[in-house]
Amino acid sequence: MIEYIKGELTELTPAYATVEAAGVGYGLNISLNTFSALQKKEERGESSEVRGTRCEVRAVKLYVYEAIREDAHVLYGFYNKKEREMFELLITVSGVGTNTARMMLSGMSVAELCSAISTGNAKLIQSVKGVGKMTAQRIIVDLRDKIVALGIADEIPAGGSVAAPVNNAVRDEAVAALTMLGFSPAPTQKVVVQILQQQPELPVEQVVKLALKQIK
Repeated sequence: MIEYIKGELTELTPAYATVEAAGVGYGLNISLNTFSALQKKEERGESSEVRGTRCEVRAVKLYVYEAIREDAHVLYGFYNKKEREMFELLITVSGVGTNTARMMLSGMSVAELCSAISTGNAKLIQSVKGVGKMTAQRIIVDLRDKIVALGIADEIPAGGSVAAPVNNAVRDEAVAALTMLGFSPAPTQKVVVQILQQQPELPVEQVVKLALKQIK
């Protein structure tokens, strides 16, 4: 079993990272939260251009989950143990596979997801692509006690607040427009959602204008 991989980050995209350790390049599927955490480190040290993605060559440590199937051996990487623990809990729920769990951890932080589960906010959980009403309810029922028992619920922010819902139509239209301009969908959506959470009444064109100033 691989607990973690520590080495040089040589490739980074919103969904994938390559870490070279002892001469071996390990490809890991990552969430948008892990991508953002890794990106924040890029301001320090030297950087290189890898497959068109600006990526600092530096030491990183990613905790690993191994999905071993008959036809594939897939590695998932996480910036911290809390995110991996939440991922492992999510895939124990009927109807939630590894791809859906990663999508959930891309759409919400561990703190936001814990809060949604503990408060029974099925609507917020359903906002993640691929998660239906029944699956959201199963996640709440199956994991509410487990996140407390494992200490993951410690991630819940004071007051148990969660991110405000956003106008999905405006979000999707803004992301589509920015994608057509050449920006990557995953980091673009994160910026657009943040803008709409702060200013939910903004029309699409204003969201796009603000996003253009924030997307790096």
